[in-house]
Amino acid sequence: MIQIFKTMETNNELVRIDTIEKGCWINITDPTEEELNMIQEALNINPKLLRDPLDEEEKPRIDVEDDQILIIVDIPYAYQDEETLKFETIPLGLLVIRDDYFISICAHEAQVLKPFINKQVKELYTYKKTRFIFQILYNNARDYLKYLRQIDKRTEYLEGSLHKSMRNKELFKLLELEKSLVFFTTSLKSNDVVLERLLRGKYIKLYEEDQDLLEDAIIENKQAIEMASIYSTIMNGMMDAFSSVISNNLNIVMKFLTSVTIVLSIPTIVFSFYGMNMQLPFANSPLSWVLVLVGTVLLSLVVVIILNRKELL
Repeated sequence: MIQIFKTMETNNELVRIDTIEKGCWINITDPTEEELNMIQEALNINPKLLRDPLDEEEKPRIDVEDDQILIIVDIPYAYQDEETLKFETIPLGLLVIRDDYFISICAHEAQVLKPFINKQVKELYTYKKTRFIFQILYNNARDYLKYLRQIDKRTEYLEGSLHKSMRNKELFKLLELEKSLVFFTTSLKSNDVVLERLLRGKYIKLYEEDQDLLEDAIIENKQAIEMASIYSTIMNGMMDAFSSVISNNLNIVMKFLTSVTIVLSIPTIVFSFYGMNMQLPFANSPLSWVLVLVGTVLLSLVVVIILNRKELL
C-alpha cells in the first residue's frame, strides 16, 4: 500500500494527495513488487535501499548512496497470536531522496506513523525532512516506553495468576514476555547507535532548532534501554523464583506420596504373613481377624504420628 502526503505551505495542513510531488511524504506499507518498481522508476531510487527495510532480519543502520540516504531503525510491533498478545520489533526504513522526497517503508503497518497520518503531531512539515525524521525517532522511543509499561502490567497480572495456580499456560506467557524484553533491549541498543551517529551531523544536516529534538529522542531511547534492562532483570529473578517454587512443590508432593506408601505397606505386610500356610499367633482364635485388624490399624496410626512429627505428612 502506498500513501502520499504533503504539508501545504499556505496553511501548514497535512493533506493526502494522489501524485508524487516535491516535498511530499510517501508512506509504503507491505508493498507488492509492482508498487516497488513503480516508486523505483518514478524517483530513480537504488533498489537495494528500497528493499532492505522489508527484510525483517535487517539491523538498524545508516546507508548512503550518492544523494540518497537510508536510515533503518527497529520499531516495536504488537500483534495478537491466538490468545496471547506478542511484542516484537521490525525494521522501519526512512529514505531521503535528493532532499526532494521523503519515504517511509515497512513490511507491516507502523504504529509509530499513525499519529502523523492522523494529524496528531504538531509542527509536522513534510518538506522539513530532518525535523520529520527526528520527530519519528522521538515518537518511536516513546512507543518503546509505552509497550514496556504494557509488558510490565501483563507481567504483574501473570505473577498474580501464578500465585494462585502453577499452570504451564501462565509460565509460557511469561517466557514470551521475557523473549520480548530481549528483542526490545537489543533493538533499543542498536537504535541508540544510529541516533548517536545522526547527532554528529555527518549524514543529515542538523539545524539548531532540530538538534534539541534529536537529543530528546536520544534521552527517551536511553530511558527505554534502562527500563527494558530493569524489567528483564526482574523477569529473570521471577522466573528463577517460580522455578524454585515448582521444584519445591514437586518435592513436597513426592514426600507426601512416599509417606503414604510407607503407611499403606504396613497392612500389606501383616496380612501377607497371615496368608502363609503355617502356624501363626491367634490363628486358631475365632476373633483372630479382629485382633489382626485392630493391631494393624494401631501400628499404622503409630507410623502416621511419627511421620507427622517429622513433618513428612
